[in-house]
Amino acid sequence: QKISIIPRSNGAGGLTFFAPQESRLESGMYSRQYLESQLAVALGGRLAEELIYGAEMVTTGASNDIQQVANIASRMVKEWGMSSNVGNIAVREPAGRGPFMGMGMLRRPTTWGQDINTKMDSEVERLVNNAYILAKKILNDNRDLLEHLTKVLVDQEVVSAEEFQMMLVEFKAQTTGYEVLGDELNREKLPFQLNPSGTA
Repeated sequence: QKISIIPRSNGAGGLTFFAPQESRLESGMYSRQYLESQLAVALGGRLAEELIYGAEMVTTGASNDIQQVANIASRMVKEWGMSSNVGNIAVREPAGRGPFMGMGMLRRPTTWGQDINTKMDSEVERLVNNAYILAKKILNDNRDLLEHLTKVLVDQEVVSAEEFQMMLVEFKAQTTGYEVLGDELNREKLPFQLNPSGTA
């Protein structure tokens, strides 16, 4: 395990790899707490850019992480019933489990009303927005560590897991206790909330 800024040969954007505990890999079960934590972790790269270089200077480097965040949040709401506002409903087939032998063609597609679709979109946005706020708080609470890590990566391009653990101790890293992500959308706390003139 390591932290690296070396570009990948496949041209992919920024990417965060998760290493779940062995018990989770064996069971295939992930809690709401775990998934909400992963949303915040995956936004770390984009937020590090924003804090170090400013919101206007963020790049496409975190593109894969952002796609991952959108996918996890969407599945939490639309597939796994992890939204109290939407309820325990599934509005799409679980990923990777298509209809067997064409049986899905015999089913009548479920049609959801505009109200529930709007509510689901709002819930996905709420999860992403509040994960962004949580991740930003963690990075701000550990700003000295973030600045130091940035300088070391620029200098040597790679930081091993052991080196990073030593940094956590050296800078007395501040942790954040788990709380269910907030109920508000919190759009006003995110950058780029004003649409360019002439757009909706």
